[in-house]
Amino acid sequence: MASLLRRKNPALLCSLHKQAITHSVAKGYSIPRACRHSPENQTSSARAYFRPRRFPRKAREYHPSPAASFSSSSPASSRVGFVSWYLGMVKSRPVFTKSVTCGLIYTAADLSSQTLAKSSSESYDLVRTLRMAGYGMLILGPSLHFWFNCMSRHFPKQDLASTLKKMVMGETLYGPAMTVVFFCVNAGLQGENGTQIVARLKRDLIPTLVNGFVYWPFCDFITFRFTPVHLQPLVSNSFSYIWTIYLTYMASLQKVDSTAKLTTEAAISPPQ
Repeated sequence: MASLLRRKNPALLCSLHKQAITHSVAKGYSIPRACRHSPENQTSSARAYFRPRRFPRKAREYHPSPAASFSSSSPASSRVGFVSWYLGMVKSRPVFTKSVTCGLIYTAADLSSQTLAKSSSESYDLVRTLRMAGYGMLILGPSLHFWFNCMSRHFPKQDLASTLKKMVMGETLYGPAMTVVFFCVNAGLQGENGTQIVARLKRDLIPTLVNGFVYWPFCDFITFRFTPVHLQPLVSNSFSYIWTIYLTYMASLQKVDSTAKLTTEAAISPPQ
């Protein structure tokens, strides 16, 4: 039809084109710039003349609502941000991060142990808490890092057989060794001499190891079987929270009076 009008009556076509533009402007419709002065393009853009304007010509400025800004700082996003930051610190500074984590866990465990044991009138022994925090940060934390990396190098798989081997190594080597170190360091910081430390080990070491054989196999199985190597110290320290409450209780027991023991044995034994 448009080609017929173009061939028969160009003047009529131009008149219709002007009327369509005038009608569109009066109604507030947007008109393509290429079609304002070009009647030859009317067939391809006839629909555009009568298409309503859907978007404003000037883009509105976006102002975030208070609800949106509040949701960006919600507790869930904060937790995700903290986890991402912690994982980045574990990869960039593994020994330092694991040592500080272990020190904080030992601090919380000792405070929990004192809360359970003390009466309402007693105050917290902050020196004891400082000893536990120092042991966790300076001794146990770095040793856990190197121990788990050593187990990963020797037994790289996380299958059942490798997990059982790691558990046996931990229960027979690492666990007893670190328990002895813990009792010796804590007793030495309390001012006990060598004889008293040996007497304490004779009294407290065997019961502690027996209870450890009951508690730690399940924890080690979860740690070695399902946890990545760089997060194994964190998982182990999490299990250590309950165990450390027990350890700090054992370490706070009254020191063995080795002098009185020797005097009693000499009085009981017959003279030569």
